Amino acid sequence: MGREIVNVSVGQAGNQIGTAFWENVLQEHGLDASGKYVGNDPQQLDRVSVYFNEASNQKYVPRSIQVDLEPGVVDIVRGGRLANLFRPDTFVHGQSGAGNNWAKGAELVDPILDVLRQQVESSDSFQGFQLLHSLGGGTGSGLGALLLSKIREEYPDRMLATFSVFPSPKVSETVVEPYNAILSTHILVENSDITCCIDNEALYQICVNDLKQKAPEYKDLNALIAKVMTGFTSTLRFPGVLNSDLRKLAVNMVPFPRLHFFTAGYAPLVASGTRAYTATNVPELTAAAFQRRSLLAAIDPMMGKYLTVSVAYRGKLSMRDIETAVYDFQSKNSAHFVPWIPNGALTTLCTVPPIGQTASATVVANTTAISEVFKRSHVQFRQLWRDELEFTEAESNLTDLCSEYDQYENAGLDDEELEYEAEEVAEEYEEDYEN
Repeated sequence: MGREIVNVSVGQAGNQIGTAFWENVLQEHGLDASGKYVGNDPQQLDRVSVYFNEASNQKYVPRSIQVDLEPGVVDIVRGGRLANLFRPDTFVHGQSGAGNNWAKGAELVDPILDVLRQQVESSDSFQGFQLLHSLGGGTGSGLGALLLSKIREEYPDRMLATFSVFPSPKVSETVVEPYNAILSTHILVENSDITCCIDNEALYQICVNDLKQKAPEYKDLNALIAKVMTGFTSTLRFPGVLNSDLRKLAVNMVPFPRLHFFTAGYAPLVASGTRAYTATNVPELTAAAFQRRSLLAAIDPMMGKYLTVSVAYRGKLSMRDIETAVYDFQSKNSAHFVPWIPNGALTTLCTVPPIGQTASATVVANTTAISEVFKRSHVQFRQLWRDELEFTEAESNLTDLCSEYDQYENAGLDDEELEYEAEEVAEEYEEDYEN
């Protein structure tokens, strides 16, 4: 019996990533697109209850909520390949999109929390929430942040993990992305327990350089995120010793409460045509997973120091080889690990291999280099931001202008003050004309 997690997908990016994640998880647990069990490995159902509720006839229903401010995105999920998978009442949407406005979406909070309560109350040993969203748009950043604070308020003793896509200056769609990212990061710092930082720039580089996709689309980026998420959550979904639930993961990975922003790396990341020529032994997987190009955030870990690291291996591998490989990596790169956490690198093995591969390694790293992501957003934010006084003066000027229009609209013909002002203005115009 696993400890249950409720997934919440918010906004267009969150729902697209969520769809890709559920497609991967279904395959790994031997379930078809409608949630029926068609597998033959008992390990697949051993801890399937972490993400699924069992219904009748061996049908499994995801413990998930799909949220957006417009119906279009959730309608695509509802009418797509996974149309028969989700419960109909777990789709919550408004009628008009956020338009990249961070402040929209408050009217949906109560309906979402009602569905959340139903999901939580149907759990036996509930451990926490997993939220998927983007920080650049309006719904994922604004409504996502508001949901985080409301969930923390209502469930203060439960774990709250997020997979957050941070905006990148090289892959930018809207001018207000820095505003949305800064406002959302402020909420993440205070309310989430674990945040896995994902960067569109790094995703594009992986797709082009490693997976040899000439023009990657969002579905390719989402498939990559989903692959890393399945590796990230494999210790939660399959039997193992280390990081078997979100709280243990946080205890092992977070030395200080505010420093809970992780980056994740994955190996092997190779094009399908060269997969047969790629070694999947432990030393190769370890070296590849720790490379800068394998990380889902555009940072250089050598520019900072690792606080803690967890490496989850999958496949028929030797635990002795795993411990030796990670120990060797830590020894060779000891200058890039903080000295005051002596056993900062942890390892675990899941014998169930990922779909389509014989073995894999997923690195989850809490590194000080993650601050590069925040610094980029801050630089962009400062480029848009001016002195607060300018905003106040502009607002005051605008309200005065509106008041003037209202004043003149309501003035009568016998208004002596208005007549006097009009005469003064006329005299000023005459003087200017004569000069």
